[in-house]
Amino acid sequence: MTDAPDPLEPLGRSGQPILDRLAFERLAMAHKRELKLHCYRMMGSLNEAEDLVQDTLLRAWRARLQFDGRGSARGWLYAIATNNCLNAIKARAVSRRMLELPGRAPSDGSASGGPAAEIAWLEPYPDSELPNLAAIEPGPEARYEAREAVQLAFVAAIQLLPPRQRAALLLCDVLGWSAVETAQLLGGSTASINSALQRARAKLGERYPEGRPSQPSRPSQHEGLLLERYMQAWQADNLDGLVDLLREDATYHMPPWREWYYGREAIRGFLATVWGNFAGYRTVATSANGQPAAGVYARSHQDQAWRPHSLHVIEPDGGAIASLTIYVPPLGPDLFAAFGLPPA
Repeated sequence: MTDAPDPLEPLGRSGQPILDRLAFERLAMAHKRELKLHCYRMMGSLNEAEDLVQDTLLRAWRARLQFDGRGSARGWLYAIATNNCLNAIKARAVSRRMLELPGRAPSDGSASGGPAAEIAWLEPYPDSELPNLAAIEPGPEARYEAREAVQLAFVAAIQLLPPRQRAALLLCDVLGWSAVETAQLLGGSTASINSALQRARAKLGERYPEGRPSQPSRPSQHEGLLLERYMQAWQADNLDGLVDLLREDATYHMPPWREWYYGREAIRGFLATVWGNFAGYRTVATSANGQPAAGVYARSHQDQAWRPHSLHVIEPDGGAIASLTIYVPPLGPDLFAAFGLPPA
């Protein structure tokens, strides 16, 4: 006597279950992290990416009858995830998250505008949540290596693209899918995908005139030393030592504040206005978006406790710091838990 098929499992033409529970769990575990990273690139938000990848897997489970096993299971999941993201972007008030305000000139001196709570700010991505980038082999159409395409500046740049162009560029130039495959996923013609890609590449070319990020595609042995020196400067109350680590044309952003600074002297001028606001600093090393990062704790003049203050993401270049993105209160401390940083 043979067991009857599980009524909860859909049956294919052969009468056999399609993607039973165990097979689906294996599929989900194999691709969950890269799907989450894809959703993050689309949305610019760690929290939204987490929700969307969970919804993607739920939708995939419910729709598993539609997968007949003849195509790529990975591609099927990416199709669901990408369309989930496009629908989520359409439903929210803004289509993109920002690291800087377009057209805003760099500031000089102290910051006075205050946190811009009404702006959707781009969030950093913990390296602990990244898939094994070395093991990801993009298709032959890819223009970016895996580590290049996770950098904070790259994710900020693609947020400037309209959602459909963003999706086309990620699928073709990051994942390496062909225009034909991408058209099948997103709907529309191959010509429309090629047109969207052309416009997206032109826009991205304004940020990357040489066609790709300037940061090396693989970690440098000097990055760890640079981060150590940076953290020591904070802990030793050594503003001059910190500024010496910056390139002459370094940039400094501090979400959720609107102000940003360009050049070593402008950054020094700003930091000099806020450096003494706390009695001291302590740091914990971490990493974000494939880049060195640090959680900075501060002690006030009235309180001896070390409390989460800001999350610092460093873009290194040639042994120096090309860019600093410092997530300050109230945004910064909220990110500590996602990076596994202690609450005190």
